[in-house]
Amino acid sequence: MAISTSFAFSCRPHFPLSQSMRKVFMSCSAAIEAIEEIDSGKEPAEWKRFNSKELGISSSMIARPTRVVLNGLKSKGFEVYLVGGCVRDLILKRTPKDFDIITTAELKEVRRTFSHCEIVGRRFPICHVHVDDEVVEVSSFHTSGIRPVRNLGLSFEKPVDCDEKDHFRWRNCLRRDFTINGLMFDPYSKLIYDYMGGVDDIRKAKVQTIGPASFSFIEDCARILRAIRIAARLGFRFGRETALSIKNLSSSVLRLDRGRLLMEMNYMLAYGSAEASLRLLWKFGLLDILLPIQAAFFVRHGFRRRDKRSNLLLSLFSNLDKLVAPDRPCHSSLWVTILAFHKALSDQPRDPLVVAAFSLGVHNGGDLSEALSIAKRISAQHDGSFHELESRDLDLAPLKEEVVELATSVQRALTNMTDEYSVSRAMANYPKAPYSDLVFIPLALYLKACKVCQCVRMGREKAFVAKQGSKIDYELLASGSLQEVRHVFARIVFDTIYPLNTGEDDT
Repeated sequence: MAISTSFAFSCRPHFPLSQSMRKVFMSCSAAIEAIEEIDSGKEPAEWKRFNSKELGISSSMIARPTRVVLNGLKSKGFEVYLVGGCVRDLILKRTPKDFDIITTAELKEVRRTFSHCEIVGRRFPICHVHVDDEVVEVSSFHTSGIRPVRNLGLSFEKPVDCDEKDHFRWRNCLRRDFTINGLMFDPYSKLIYDYMGGVDDIRKAKVQTIGPASFSFIEDCARILRAIRIAARLGFRFGRETALSIKNLSSSVLRLDRGRLLMEMNYMLAYGSAEASLRLLWKFGLLDILLPIQAAFFVRHGFRRRDKRSNLLLSLFSNLDKLVAPDRPCHSSLWVTILAFHKALSDQPRDPLVVAAFSLGVHNGGDLSEALSIAKRISAQHDGSFHELESRDLDLAPLKEEVVELATSVQRALTNMTDEYSVSRAMANYPKAPYSDLVFIPLALYLKACKVCQCVRMGREKAFVAKQGSKIDYELLASGSLQEVRHVFARIVFDTIYPLNTGEDDT
């Protein structure tokens, strides 16, 4: 797919400079002025060294492929550490999404150590070591040393009682984004090095940047989305300065290319924390920029920035969260289809049986006779709190007609979600909202999402075999298997509309 490397939005024709771009520059300028007021001299940081057993970490918690790489480098006499989010997750007794290793070996020495290893990346090269169909990322202190240490009139004093090795580790931690990610774990000495106060922030359930938040986000605006993702996944709060900077610099994410935005959104929505991510994106004004169609739905129904209530959109993603996890993600086509389905239902409310038959038709590959027959036998009570559901007494013929119409509406919603003009008009009735016509869904993903529901419009697919049983094959789901994506989509929709019935016998 073609990915833009410039600002990922279009300007209004009659503006010499778009409102979004102006906001980016104004936010950054204000943040820089705030940074200039900060005293460049900082007190020497206190740092701590923890025994991993005291924090409840054992070697058995480290994935086998990672242990193979650690042992291979250690046997050659190199120092090796686990770094970043995996250390944080081990402390929290969570399954890390992946394990990152840093070593004193140079990358060419890492490559010589393992038979299936290649160096990837030009600007910031790392090694990919292949073990048991898994890829373990290894970076080198030597390579990371070429990255410039942050400098915008700010200086960081070396921690007290810091020897040469500590100084080496400390300088590497300075380059990381958040204190809770600035940890290093030596699994052989069983020591965790904390130069940034990360363990204290983990205990306080707080996400805050290393150094001034405004500068950190100007330095790398992707950190704003990572902050949202981490807080959503862990249920953490933001430090006051970090929260203020996220809100003030939210428009700066428009500097990211569309491919990066898609990747960050997928991390938020496909790994088990979608509902919390959507709430935080809305709270900090990012949903207006990234998903203005969904933001318009929140505004239209009076959903406040700090609202604790739920709605159909959040309920759908809450049920998705129950089925996926950091080590069991779904393919992006699933959450894109959920967004489009909700948009279609929000535009035109439907009878609960229409939605039930639609979900059953998606599951079985378009056999509407079977889907309608099952739907007509449903006796469970639907959730009556959703605006998108309107009960009506429909005979079989109009019921079938509306099921097909719903499928057509989902297709139309998908098209609108990938059309810049339609996206730009979503928030047109709300003049205080930031202007955005951002479309980060590429053509290939759009086409894949279209296939999920098209069987209901096109009729039964002869070659399609509906999934039997309720067990999810997570490898197939992550790869985008049409059968598996349809199965999980149908299950989510059905369980949301009829929450007292899991629907496993039907789906």
